[in-house]
Amino acid sequence: MAEEKPRQWYTYMVRCSDGSLYTGSAADSAEARTAVHNAGRGAKYTRSRRPVKLVWYRAWDTAHDARSMEARIKHWKKEDKEALVRAFGKES
Repeated sequence: MAEEKPRQWYTYMVRCSDGSLYTGSAADSAEARTAVHNAGRGAKYTRSRRPVKLVWYRAWDTAHDARSMEARIKHWKKEDKEALVRAFGKES
């Protein structure tokens, strides 16, 4: 019998069409959550700022860890968020 893979939780940042960054957390896939934002079913903040592009994410073992990181990042200065995105290297 195949062993089930434990659920992963993610903290992620997307770049909105106006250049702003939105930080959130999601279960299972940061990419899937980005698609939800782009479909207009994500956060109210991103609905009028589509399309959004996934520019940073990190996997966690628990929802608590993912949400805690989300809360920390939301209190960071914009330049600190931008530095994290640059270091991740996913944005072209």
